[in-house]
Amino acid sequence: MASLKLVVFDCDGVMFDSKNANRVYYNHIRAAFDRPPMDEDELEYVHMHHVMDSIRHIFRAYPADLERAEAYRQSLDYTPYLQHMNMEPDLPEFLDFLRPACKTAISTNRTSTMGPVLRMFALADRFDKVVTAIDVARPKPDPEALEQILAHFACRVDEAVYIGDSMVDREHTEALGMRLIAFKNPALPAEYHVRSFMEITRLPILAEIVKGRR
Repeated sequence: MASLKLVVFDCDGVMFDSKNANRVYYNHIRAAFDRPPMDEDELEYVHMHHVMDSIRHIFRAYPADLERAEAYRQSLDYTPYLQHMNMEPDLPEFLDFLRPACKTAISTNRTSTMGPVLRMFALADRFDKVVTAIDVARPKPDPEALEQILAHFACRVDEAVYIGDSMVDREHTEALGMRLIAFKNPALPAEYHVRSFMEITRLPILAEIVKGRR
């Protein structure tokens, strides 16, 4: 097995518990057009997909509102919604553990909100590469973002691992044959399953890094 050189993170559901932030944000947009709150299936959808697809999805029953809803979404400042996001408590410790032995990257279906999130939680300098849905022609689950990240580091797919929590992430990695660590989702098909970041340090793929710290 090749030595691990690159760890790629999903954002929502992995680095952050952001489901409540998504609920508040998208329900605010629905309410602006006198539409009812999202149901649980719609919440699950927006949790996994980028914002443009999410707006189309939650307004699919209200096509006359769609264009104005997208314009309204673009006018919103996302900053007030950051207070509803909760960072995984051991994420900074895990990033400290990885660096500098491993490069760190993010592949996310977030768009322009990714930068403010990283700055708000003092993580902007903790990642070597960030690829969002606006940086690619084909967002997740298409593998384009991972291909871009691998090329940036001149890294082979067997030298990398992705940490995700959904079938979108499984499809994202499967197209390239990249290993997946399922985060807090024991039902997700993956090579490894964990409930916390520091649990990852006990996986065999990180054995060489652990050995080097002794």
